[in-house]
Amino acid sequence: MLRKKKQKPRRPSGNFDTLISAKTTVDGDITFSGGLHVDGHVRGKVVAEEGSDAVLRISEIGDIAGDIVAPHVIINGKVHGDVYSSAHLELAENAVISGNVYYNLIEMAMGASVNGNLVHQQESLGLLTDGSKTQKNAPAAKAERAAEPAMDIEDGGKSE
Repeated sequence: MLRKKKQKPRRPSGNFDTLISAKTTVDGDITFSGGLHVDGHVRGKVVAEEGSDAVLRISEIGDIAGDIVAPHVIINGKVHGDVYSSAHLELAENAVISGNVYYNLIEMAMGASVNGNLVHQQESLGLLTDGSKTQKNAPAAKAERAAEPAMDIEDGGKSE
């Protein structure tokens, strides 16, 4: 009888160049490229360099109090802030996010929780500019979507 191999979750490839260990607390913003693994605590924004194929991984003991802007994000810890992921976002079973999540592709395990909005973004909204401008652009994008005419179901989907 043939058995299917249990597939491991697809993870972005690459090495993690930088480690913030469990005994470390960083107060301030971090800009990175390559791979960043967080076991410790960060109080500030974590932003990938523009145009990089950076990967941010937060372990089950990691904690970030600030916004995250990166193309590939893997979360298994806690985040208190908004998450902007232009390529792939993975929320593992211990992930807890208190903030809005802007994503292109999302993978979410049973047990992960998001206390905020999940917003699908086709384009890389958060990575075209630095983190401070990203927060200004996000409400503008929401306002643009709200201004679009709503489809009226009663008249067969025709809007005026």
